[in-house]
Amino acid sequence: MAQAPPTAAPEDAPATPEDALAIVEGVPIDTRHWIDGTRVPSASASTFTDHSPMDMDMDMDGAPLARIARGGPGEARAAVVAARTAFPGWAATPPAERARLLHAVADGVDARAEDLAAVETADNGALLRSHRRGVMPRVAHNFRYFADRLLALGHEDFDTRGHTNHVSWDPAGPAVLITPWNAPLMLASWKVAPALAAGSTVVLKPAEWTPLTASLLADITHEAGLPPGVFNLVQGYGEEVGAPLAADPDVCRVSFTGSVPTARRVAGAAAAHLVPCSFELGGKSPLLVLADADLELAADLAVEQYDNAGQVCLAATRILVEEPVRDAFLDRFLDRVSKLTQGDPRDEATDIGPNIHPRHVERVDGFVRRAVEAGAKAVTGGGRNTALGGNYYLPTLLTDVAQDSEIVQEEVFGPVLTLQTFPGGDDDEAVRLANGTRFGLAATLVAGDRDRAARIGARLVAGTVWVNCFFVRDLSAPFGGSRDSGIGREGGDWSFDFYCDLKNTVTAPKGWTRHG
Repeated sequence: MAQAPPTAAPEDAPATPEDALAIVEGVPIDTRHWIDGTRVPSASASTFTDHSPMDMDMDMDGAPLARIARGGPGEARAAVVAARTAFPGWAATPPAERARLLHAVADGVDARAEDLAAVETADNGALLRSHRRGVMPRVAHNFRYFADRLLALGHEDFDTRGHTNHVSWDPAGPAVLITPWNAPLMLASWKVAPALAAGSTVVLKPAEWTPLTASLLADITHEAGLPPGVFNLVQGYGEEVGAPLAADPDVCRVSFTGSVPTARRVAGAAAAHLVPCSFELGGKSPLLVLADADLELAADLAVEQYDNAGQVCLAATRILVEEPVRDAFLDRFLDRVSKLTQGDPRDEATDIGPNIHPRHVERVDGFVRRAVEAGAKAVTGGGRNTALGGNYYLPTLLTDVAQDSEIVQEEVFGPVLTLQTFPGGDDDEAVRLANGTRFGLAATLVAGDRDRAARIGARLVAGTVWVNCFFVRDLSAPFGGSRDSGIGREGGDWSFDFYCDLKNTVTAPKGWTRHG
């Protein structure tokens, strides 16, 4: 996931007693760290400011949502020590009890779904209706799924020359989970739930641009009855608190979702202690439209790539259309774009809200400006929606782009799509274009011929291929990417494989002495 890395802002300041509590959309939020079952201020007594993307202008002015405790090496170490101390007890907790507690966390999410939805929308600008109807129910589902999957976890014993092999999953130890800003609580729950289910303890470090629902999650885990130190939360900038977390010798797993450059730094820090890492790093996914496709469906799926203002790691931002249907597809696509409503994400009628931060909008706009200067044509959009404010970027489609151009090769992470074509019947060229980046997270294929779709789909480099659909995500399926899109898979038993140490116990059939 590409993003402009936040850095310390000039307005960071010493904490005051009032800084420990923020009221966002009527919801009280404690903005201190959560370490070893209690709220902890920063040892340096400093804070950083959290803004809403809805009211920030390009000068980064706007009313602050909250002042957040700013952690550093001291808070990182304290959280890891708490997780290490709590680990033996949590690992020894019977699976049924761990599952019960995870269901209690899910109950807490359900009970506070409206609060969580309102706060998340204020914090990251995604649609309130999506948070209410889809995201927060899915957060609760994530905890329930891994609770239930824990109780079903197992492998049949098997025989080797009369010896019995028994496979077991042993909890690995403290896990550091570093999560992004585009879907803060959802992506945190994809990591927190399986880690806790596996018997590992957790230190969560949320993105500094969107820390608020993670703090509410700390309250929910406490109310659900998780023992002190099992779930810990530290807040702050990546270089100040994320880096020491990844480098701590008592950490046993690191899971990170974010940008490729940051992943390289995390991997380097973890490598010193041979700590396994799981990375989900975004992509530059293709959407292939074949000549026999249902073009109404194809246009619907293409417009869906503007979801969350284009800030979706697996978005199919490169539209590849078979030449004979290029114009027919484009007419349908542009008609749908013209009907999109951009505005306040709290409004039920809004389809596209703001991007996350003025610095990120500038990054997105830079990609578009350079593409146009290089010869690309913006057939829709192409700049900021100045009528709404600095963080709103118009849904954009660029044509006349070269395969080796920056706009085709690099992740923009905004509402910007490109359109390319391939000759009719030329599957090799379609695959070449689709696979022609350093990423490999996902691919979407719209086709009428099942056999042709299967042949092309089998050749695509992607962790997930959707055929005539998009973003159908079952937690039992593996999720992750190839190439620069990441390392490892999340979901189902793959999550337990990461947060556990797998053990095979081989027992001989002879040599037993009966006692008593």
